[in-house]
Amino acid sequence: MNRDTLQPAIRVIMMPRDTNPNGTIFGGLILSYIDQAGAVEVRQHSDQKFVTVAMHEVKFMAPVLVGDLVSFYTETERVGNTSITVLVTVEAWRRDFPHETVRVTQAEVVYVVVNSKGRPTPIKTRVPKRTNR
Repeated sequence: MNRDTLQPAIRVIMMPRDTNPNGTIFGGLILSYIDQAGAVEVRQHSDQKFVTVAMHEVKFMAPVLVGDLVSFYTETERVGNTSITVLVTVEAWRRDFPHETVRVTQAEVVYVVVNSKGRPTPIKTRVPKRTNR
């Protein structure tokens, strides 16, 4: 993944209210943002209603600190008949000198498109809008 050209799905500055008893950012909050970032990626494929069905291989590699600018990068790994699998990579830009960027978390998230009754339904790929020149 080339960070020089790739834009994050979302970016968030971590605040003191988001800490756990150890003084680092609560992992559950990071999971919530991972789910949201993955949803942004899924919306690029379809306007249909979808639900999160699984988070595979969630890896917490380094702590997230208060004041970190956290970026959630997404890549579509697979588009199936009813599901979309997204890889979410999380990096923290440290507030304090030397302002390093650290990969802190990575997860694979599976979303399923559902109909009005909540049943899996085939994905209708979004058709790009035409522009008049």
